[in-house]
Amino acid sequence: MIRNYFKIALRNLSKNKVYSFINIIGLAVGIAVAMLIGLWVWDELSFNKYHKNYDKVTQAWINQTFNGQTFTGTAVSIPAVTEMATKYGSDFKFTSLASWNYGHLLANGDKKINKSGMYAQPSLPEMLSLKMIRGDYNALKNPGSIVISESLAKSLFGKEEALNRTLQLDIKKNVKVTGVYEDIPFNSNFRELYLILPWSDYLQAESWVKSAEKEWGNHSFQFFAQVADKAEIAKVSLKIRDVELPHAFSKTDKPQYFLHPMSRWHLYSDFKNGLNIGGGIQFVWLFTIIGIFVLLLACINFMNLSTARSEKRAKEVGIRKSIGSLRSQLVFQFLSESFLVVSFALVLAVLIVLVSLPAFNELSGKQVKFPFLVPQFWLALIVFSLFTGLVSGSYPAFYLSSFNPLSVLKGTFKIGKWSAVPRKIMVVMQFTVSITLIIGTIIVFQQIQHAKSRSVGYDRQGLLQVEISPNLYGKYYPLRDDLLKTGAVYEMSESSSPTTSINSNQIGFEWDGMEPGSVPLFGTIACTHDFGKTIGWEIIDGRDFSRNFSTDTAAFVLNEAAVKLTGLKDIVGKTIRFNKKPMQVVGVIKDMVMQSPYEPAVPTVFMLNYEWANLINVKLLPGKPVDQALKKVEAVFRKHDQDSPFAFKFADDEYDAKFRAEERIGKLARVFAVLAIFISCLGLFGLAAYTAEQRTKEIGIRKALGASVAQMWAMLSKEFIYLVLISCMIASPIALYFLSDWLKKYEYHIELSWIVFAVSAFTAVIITLLTVSFQAIKAALTNPVKSLRSE
Repeated sequence: MIRNYFKIALRNLSKNKVYSFINIIGLAVGIAVAMLIGLWVWDELSFNKYHKNYDKVTQAWINQTFNGQTFTGTAVSIPAVTEMATKYGSDFKFTSLASWNYGHLLANGDKKINKSGMYAQPSLPEMLSLKMIRGDYNALKNPGSIVISESLAKSLFGKEEALNRTLQLDIKKNVKVTGVYEDIPFNSNFRELYLILPWSDYLQAESWVKSAEKEWGNHSFQFFAQVADKAEIAKVSLKIRDVELPHAFSKTDKPQYFLHPMSRWHLYSDFKNGLNIGGGIQFVWLFTIIGIFVLLLACINFMNLSTARSEKRAKEVGIRKSIGSLRSQLVFQFLSESFLVVSFALVLAVLIVLVSLPAFNELSGKQVKFPFLVPQFWLALIVFSLFTGLVSGSYPAFYLSSFNPLSVLKGTFKIGKWSAVPRKIMVVMQFTVSITLIIGTIIVFQQIQHAKSRSVGYDRQGLLQVEISPNLYGKYYPLRDDLLKTGAVYEMSESSSPTTSINSNQIGFEWDGMEPGSVPLFGTIACTHDFGKTIGWEIIDGRDFSRNFSTDTAAFVLNEAAVKLTGLKDIVGKTIRFNKKPMQVVGVIKDMVMQSPYEPAVPTVFMLNYEWANLINVKLLPGKPVDQALKKVEAVFRKHDQDSPFAFKFADDEYDAKFRAEERIGKLARVFAVLAIFISCLGLFGLAAYTAEQRTKEIGIRKALGASVAQMWAMLSKEFIYLVLISCMIASPIALYFLSDWLKKYEYHIELSWIVFAVSAFTAVIITLLTVSFQAIKAALTNPVKSLRSE
């Protein structure tokens, strides 16, 4: 019997090829979108699960109050975390201080590679449950050792054994490879950790790190800890909260530590005024909802087209009931058709996903793979397909099986005037979702463009950033002279931060008239005399640093935000004390966008310090071919440093990277909006074809009585236009509510305009007209003689 059900279902599908095609394509696209979003969501939710103890591993974070705001960050002081590890040692299984993950130059003979890594205490590899291919978890216990990733080992040694081999590190010293670990996957916060060095080597190599062991206010390090098996993270977090409070700079500082679990690093790491406000989890919910709705749109198509063609199936139902078919058998018959359609759609959806996955990964910044060998995935897919078939087929099955056989066979059966109401409601639902997505994509695009068009306060065109290698320290003037002689360089300078970030925030600033007890925090950047000219900052008061003034070694240039924070009027010429040392303000520059382009500029001070600077800024001469200019610049760098590869970044690219997350979200939302509209239009096209078919005789009579093609087109189109306009009225307040809330997270944001909603509504109406017009005009052009010949 079941075989017959599916045989009849297959015949019905082949008999109605257009409607079958619309149903299968619509469901396939809907399922493919749901699968892609499902893979993306799973990747997000499984972030850091590569590390076996990810539910017990934590990182110490700190809340500090400056300038009337509470800032949350991961930079901690050595004395504070040392006290945590000793005083509450029984609460921890492993602890590890660590540096930041930054580039190191490794050399094996002539082979030189620059890879990122960190200094850490010996327990870090075991805490992260790194899979050691060579060596063991004791690999970092001896000074002069190094643990490297498998890919780095292959790059340096090829197929040769890497263990116990010697490498040159940062042109300074030799280190011995004591361990090789499996590459950390892309969906981990440690994916760019290619090497680990002993913490003892860090203390020995950098005197400032050794000094920091006694400096409670020097927050320049990271601290990772795995809590004991029976310990609770929340309780341990409360214990360590005030370890630094007795050593705080002032009463208003109020440093408070807490342990942030690894399981929350990726999706719950946004803080505002000391409180967690979510993070990436918001996008997980967003795309989950979008995936559900896109699939729902495809299911609605199936339900609409099945019920719309109910009159075509009425006689079949009547005959089958009259010869003894039970309603349950009819329901099973119609559900079998639904499951057959879903089965075809599922196969097509899997093919769509396989073909589109590389493009989807590039668009989303992921490295998701199709889980061919994961049984749970296929089981979930089967359950998901059965659910989809049940949802899309249940309403048509129960609706069609409810027909009265007597009225059907007598010819008195008519579809009631209210029978079209559910279809209209579902069309409204479809376009409500589509229009909401259209509005959302426009708003996201406008917000990104709004931030991009913001004046950055400097000229980033042709600006290169090069890290100072060990061989280049102390060569500022020879390097600058040679670069300027190339005829390709406008200016060169050095600084402690690039123009696209602020690497140091400091306290210890005082001035006359300052509010008693306050602890102002300023971004602090060391630079050379030529920094302002190199980046093209805008002086709005006073002057730039100058070699004509020997006193500029004790001078500040402030940005507008810094001046506002001090509250001083006519600040040029006044004195600000920095760690008790008097510094004279010689100039004020326009605010530069160095941090988030969506936030106000950070109060920042600039001062001359050639020893603190660790970054070279090179401004290429405008009008010169970039490729030729870079070759000349590289030649100069190689002349002064033959041991290091010439690696640079364009300030333009680094600034554009600040928009990457929002742009990815915007592009994904745009793709899903297009697909949602496509699915909605498929259903609309099918309904328009059915409507035209049902009204063939009416159209013939109207044409015979003199109605024009335009009138026929308007008559057949207006019903759908009304439905779309209703959708607009529902979608607009929904979009307004959610997008207003989204924009609040950005201090620098657009104001919502009615024009966006009007454009979205107009777009939806045009798309609707284009979709239904083909069928409407086709019906209107039909010869009335053909449609009325049987009357």
